[in-house]
Amino acid sequence: MTTLTADIASPERMSSRHKLTLTLLLGAQFMLAIDFSILNVALPVVGDGLGFGLDRLQWIATAFALPAAGFTLLFGRVADLFGRRRMLLAGMALLAVGSLAGGLATSPAMLLTGRVLQGLATAIATPAALSLLTTSFPEGPLRTRALGLSGALMSAGFTVGAILGGVLTDLLSWRWAFLVNVPVAAVILTVTPALVAESRSRDAARLDVPGAVTVTGGLLALVYGITALGAHGGDDFLALAALAAAAVLLVAFVLIERRSPAPLAPLGVLTRRTVAWGNAGGFIAFATETSLVFLMTLYLQQVLGFSPLATGLALGVLGAGTFAGGVAAPRLIGRFGGRAALAGGLVLQAAATAALLGLGSGRGGLGLLLTATAIGGFGNLVAIVAFMGTATAGLPDGEQGLATGLATMTQQVAITLGIPVMSAVATAHATVLGGVHAATLANAAITLAGAGLVAGFLRRS
Repeated sequence: MTTLTADIASPERMSSRHKLTLTLLLGAQFMLAIDFSILNVALPVVGDGLGFGLDRLQWIATAFALPAAGFTLLFGRVADLFGRRRMLLAGMALLAVGSLAGGLATSPAMLLTGRVLQGLATAIATPAALSLLTTSFPEGPLRTRALGLSGALMSAGFTVGAILGGVLTDLLSWRWAFLVNVPVAAVILTVTPALVAESRSRDAARLDVPGAVTVTGGLLALVYGITALGAHGGDDFLALAALAAAAVLLVAFVLIERRSPAPLAPLGVLTRRTVAWGNAGGFIAFATETSLVFLMTLYLQQVLGFSPLATGLALGVLGAGTFAGGVAAPRLIGRFGGRAALAGGLVLQAAATAALLGLGSGRGGLGLLLTATAIGGFGNLVAIVAFMGTATAGLPDGEQGLATGLATMTQQVAITLGIPVMSAVATAHATVLGGVHAATLANAAITLAGAGLVAGFLRRS
């Protein structure tokens, strides 16, 4: 496998080629992260423009989330076997097609088709870009620094997506939330072949088709079931049936992997303490922080009466906090270790989230919101960078696509499931402010419990 380690001037410094590669891969990941949230503040406008009913708006987000979460583990392994650069290019090409379809949509069906293609492109390109990042930088300070910047931009991308979506919708049209991807994808498609070497596993393993079918079907059913429950409540028969099917398929996946000569996800990798508990901590970090953004959006718009653009700008301080956390994380991990950084970041995030219980119905608490979300974003990104480093550490390059696919799947499933769960908690109360307080308290408690589990079970090897 070709690597760039020969270009390193010293163990602690990046070469010029490393910097160019890092810029390209981070740009791809940042754009993919933006796509998840860029339409959130524009949903009512999109609904009015294409005739979506209020009860169908959630499908604009769900159409993206289902393939993004369901297919990530599969395509992470496909990238290992058939080439990571090849899969990154395929994902970028598909993203351009899906974005063009969404931006030119004249009907709900065409728009949803574009969102499905965007979600599938994310499942293909994100683990490929991340595994190219981990295989291009040797394990140690350089990789930790690269993962820190990656985590900062990916997490900040969710906030930037909300801001950019508000700006484009208010100043131009919601269609530009799609069309802005096309020229960026074209640049990545043009530059990547000349800058990034192909990378794949050297073993001759074949794709585990039964494992791929069961885990993909199980994840799709799981995401659909929990999303539908959050939207319609516990009396939704299809949602309950989907959850039952998810349980059956995921159990079947485990049984298949035990017997497969070339498993899609070797159980020896999945049960490694660093992989299992690193991903558990990452799941908590992504699920709680992205759902907190939803809760604060609800608070700013429905309690304080902010416009979509003002809401996006107010949440920009959270993006600044996450970026600062991503930059500081490598130093914190180097000094205290990945386990302490992951648990400590979650504790800081939980404390900042709990402080938001002081928000009231007036705008006097806006300073508290800005300060607490910035501090919480800092802690969240420290935890996310520690999660990415922990979940991919100690594995050979041939399994980096699997490891990064698993980490990306954790991220996508957490983002997808966190919002409907917190939405269900919030909407169970008679008032919006009471619901936001209840969901914020639950959010802080879950984050703190996650920190305790990580600290207890993720011991140093």
